Amino acid sequence: MASPIDASKGVQTPNSFRWFQLFVGIICMVMIANLQYGWTLFVDPMAKHFGWDRASIQIAFTVFVLLETWLVPIEGWFVDKYGPRIVVLIGGILCGVGWWMNSWLDSLPMLYLAAAITGIGAGAVYGTSVGNALKWFPDRRGLAAGLTAMGFGAGSALTVVPIYNMIQSHGFQETFYWFGLGQGLIVFVMGWFLRSPRKEEVPPAELKKSQTIVEYTSKEMFKTPIFWVMYVMFVLVAAGGLMATAQIKPISNDIKYMGEAIGQIPLTFWVWTQPAIVLALEIDRVLNGITRPLFGWISDRIGRENSMFIAFMIEGIGIGLFAFYAGHSPWVFVLLTGMVFFAWGEIFSLFPSTCGDTYGSKNAAANAGWLYTAKGTASLLVPASSAMADALGGWHQVLLIAAVMNIIAALMAIFMLKPMRQKFFDDQQAALSAGSAPSGQGSPRPRTA
Repeated sequence: MASPIDASKGVQTPNSFRWFQLFVGIICMVMIANLQYGWTLFVDPMAKHFGWDRASIQIAFTVFVLLETWLVPIEGWFVDKYGPRIVVLIGGILCGVGWWMNSWLDSLPMLYLAAAITGIGAGAVYGTSVGNALKWFPDRRGLAAGLTAMGFGAGSALTVVPIYNMIQSHGFQETFYWFGLGQGLIVFVMGWFLRSPRKEEVPPAELKKSQTIVEYTSKEMFKTPIFWVMYVMFVLVAAGGLMATAQIKPISNDIKYMGEAIGQIPLTFWVWTQPAIVLALEIDRVLNGITRPLFGWISDRIGRENSMFIAFMIEGIGIGLFAFYAGHSPWVFVLLTGMVFFAWGEIFSLFPSTCGDTYGSKNAAANAGWLYTAKGTASLLVPASSAMADALGGWHQVLLIAAVMNIIAALMAIFMLKPMRQKFFDDQQAALSAGSAPSGQGSPRPRTA
């Protein structure tokens, strides 16, 4: 592709620059991945050190996810208006400060405050990176959003073993301290390289029947039933994945195999021998990352809703199998957790790309941010899952409920979302053909494909 002209400076901007922007966003996502996916390794050490129960500790995880998600629309508005750089710089500082606070906390309120600060920082980085990818790649939204989200899903795979080992050798406080400062510093440095694209710097997207011909503000988006259907689906799928993310280590301690906690049984993979939970977390993080660009790429070709149906059905089946068979052997436990995380991570590429297709690029960061708050809503179920497991005497029923929720979301993708979006686009085109402007911002663009 020829390099577009930067009209504001009179120089050419290489096409490779947008891939550099994508790369920077991915690095930022890798650096905040442990804030969520490394959390499960700290739960039991904190419970043992302070004598706190798991449900109380997991409130901090919910606080983190709530503020990571529910403030993203505001952060996205700043990105759309002022650009991504300043938002990521502030986010990097907050991420470092939050985990630094965890290194010297001595009370639950302090834990919750640190989680709040970390969540605000992580949301700023996450929402900005995904929103910037959607803006730079209108022609490959699924792939770009997937690659960016892959950094968040797989980013912690490289540090699972170092974090686990450092907690064992130096304690969770020192682990929080060094990883928090290191991750925050790298995000702060990388943030200086980010910026939004100018109109002439991105290739014109060849509009398809599943893409909007006008731009929508967040207020206009809220008036469409499609947004709320996607929101409910997002909550249904995210709830099970978040529960697994936060609870997988406690679950591995509760499941017994031959009288021993299944997560602590050593397994040998190639030349490495490590506890089953550590191997599971490494594999889970890799699969959770790979699935994001994979399903993003697939959805660019077979459609968003078809991809959702396949992924969500796999997730529902995977969680159901985990509920019945995870305790049969350590290897079954590892393989089934991998299946669960593989079929969950793709929501973070499928939903943003679907949102961008439906409501346009101009307000993509804010609009995708509002949809991303569904993850925060789903996080409210994480502490509840601990309480339910205690009340029901185990995780079996809790996991089955999560499986059913995913199957419902899969059916909603095909039988609700798909026909609703098709009618949405058909109505736009009919209004344009009739000479009236479809609702939304900007001038309508006729489709070329």
